[in-house]
Amino acid sequence: MMKKVLAASLVASMVLGATGISAMAESVEGMTVAFIPKVTGNAFFESANDGAQEFAEKWGISVEYMGNSVAGAAEQVEVIHQAINSGVDAICISTVDAAGVSDALKEAADMGITVCTWDSDANVEDRALMVSQGTPEVLGKMLVDMGVDALTKRGKDPAADAIKYCWHYSQATVTDQNSWQVAGEAYIKETYPNWENVAPDNYYSEQDSEKAVNVGAAVLADHSDVDLIICNDSTALPGQLQAAQNAGLTKDDITITGFASPNSIKEFCKAGVLYEWGLWDCKIQGAMGCYVAAYLAAGNEVKVGDTISIPEIGDVTVEPNDSISEGAATGDVNNGVVLLPERAVFDETNMDDYNF
Repeated sequence: MMKKVLAASLVASMVLGATGISAMAESVEGMTVAFIPKVTGNAFFESANDGAQEFAEKWGISVEYMGNSVAGAAEQVEVIHQAINSGVDAICISTVDAAGVSDALKEAADMGITVCTWDSDANVEDRALMVSQGTPEVLGKMLVDMGVDALTKRGKDPAADAIKYCWHYSQATVTDQNSWQVAGEAYIKETYPNWENVAPDNYYSEQDSEKAVNVGAAVLADHSDVDLIICNDSTALPGQLQAAQNAGLTKDDITITGFASPNSIKEFCKAGVLYEWGLWDCKIQGAMGCYVAAYLAAGNEVKVGDTISIPEIGDVTVEPNDSISEGAATGDVNNGVVLLPERAVFDETNMDDYNF
């Protein structure tokens, strides 16, 4: 269970902290962080903010949740400028389009504001630390493995059958989702060479809830014989499930899986539209993102290999940027990646154990 892992991490943090790992760290108290999602109103991002606010109170920092109900680069640039003008110490952002917000993030850094990312990365030269849910290899494999498990449950043989599949997610400019798709495709080609991607150009619904349902319906109309739809986006998955439910399809007719918060998918699971889906604890990720942003804004410096002890959560190690982005360079100081400790798979047996 995730709580047990986090509890174990906390114990380890307390022991290591006693040895002086973070004894010289500058306090984060009094820091103000602008916490920016891709889009407001989405269960994943709202839950991440809940976690950030909960932990911020314990740490003595202020987290200002600043976002827009439209997921677009122009809208995020406007929010970044609002954060700059409000005088925050740090920005922690999940980018819609790394290139589209690059100039605005550089402007923030030039103003002395620490820039960190979470969930979806910026250009590595535009931020300090990225709090990542996992490497592309780990997350790409997880997406495919959930599909394999669900296909097996409905009587398919993924190792022998010519499975027809496709991907439905937000957009081609989102760094994290595209890296998972690329890694997932590589894993499929190596492990299931008999599978066929019926839509190599992918389906995109731009993190728009209504469009996700319409695109989901288009997937089903375009490929009535598709076996598996992988939705590596927290808006695409419920939209695709709604489209399947509207068409009268169940988990025994078609396999749909992907990433989304448990609360946004539970009703579809109860209705028998899918077997399983996954994610990570976005509350912890949101909190971690705000903490590392505040930590650097307070004057602390880190390099690859260093440990940051996060109170109430545990210890994280700074990894090089190429751990999540092949070929990416890493700066000498205050640049790199920290990873979440684990991920979770949800189904009807455990989904009610989570509330986010």
